[in-house]
Amino acid sequence: MFFVLSKTLGYMLMPTNFLIGVGFIGAILLLTRFASLGRKLVMAAVLLLVICGLSPLGNLLLYPLEQRFPRWEAGAGAPPDGIVVLGASIEADISAAHGTPVVRSAPDRIIAAAALAHRYPDARILFTGGSANLISNDAREADFAGAIFESLGIAKSRLIMERASRNTLENAQFSKALVAPKDGERWLLVTSAFHMPRSVGLFRKAGFAVEAYPVDWRVGGRGDFTKFSNSILDGLGRTETAAREWMGLVAYRATGKIDDLLPGPAPK
Repeated sequence: MFFVLSKTLGYMLMPTNFLIGVGFIGAILLLTRFASLGRKLVMAAVLLLVICGLSPLGNLLLYPLEQRFPRWEAGAGAPPDGIVVLGASIEADISAAHGTPVVRSAPDRIIAAAALAHRYPDARILFTGGSANLISNDAREADFAGAIFESLGIAKSRLIMERASRNTLENAQFSKALVAPKDGERWLLVTSAFHMPRSVGLFRKAGFAVEAYPVDWRVGGRGDFTKFSNSILDGLGRTETAAREWMGLVAYRATGKIDDLLPGPAPK
């Protein structure tokens, strides 16, 4: 039920979808005796879309998410025993249609994981990603991830593919069940910086201790707080990404799936 709601109610509440819906309702009302309300709704929807798309709003919302975990430093500890790579980089349906892996978003996750695999040749590589579609077919991200890692020089014997998960909650639960991490083992978690707080919170709740290895930053620094977007689509994309993460954090916290609204680094 949680997954279904996230793909229906959550989809409708995303800023672009919600505001377009408001504008559409307003346009319909223009043809009725509620035309005055319709004009207000249309004007409000257009104004808010412009703010979401051209203003620094997306940067402001992304910044605290991306800054929650610092860049990972190897330090003097033991090398990692394993590396968990979250999906959402590979377009499984398009990959299946063309018979070859197609990476369209967040390629840093795979690139960084491959670099870590070469740096730590004894570490296992777990890629976790199935299909996030509400109505799913047989195409799964993990079915194509292995070929990408092998093409980057990672031996197949080191790869573990988890293909059943549909969201980050299941990424955490299924990953733990698959690799059964032992006490004292060191596992890195590779995902986008803005996605790291929610991901770490879910892995902690699942009892899988991981160290954050953030990649794929979308905001440079505080200087971006005053930068307006040159493209409304780019701005809307950042606002949508941030809104999805904040909505996810609130929903997971409200349902007890994470212990903190904004999970951060574990106390040393």
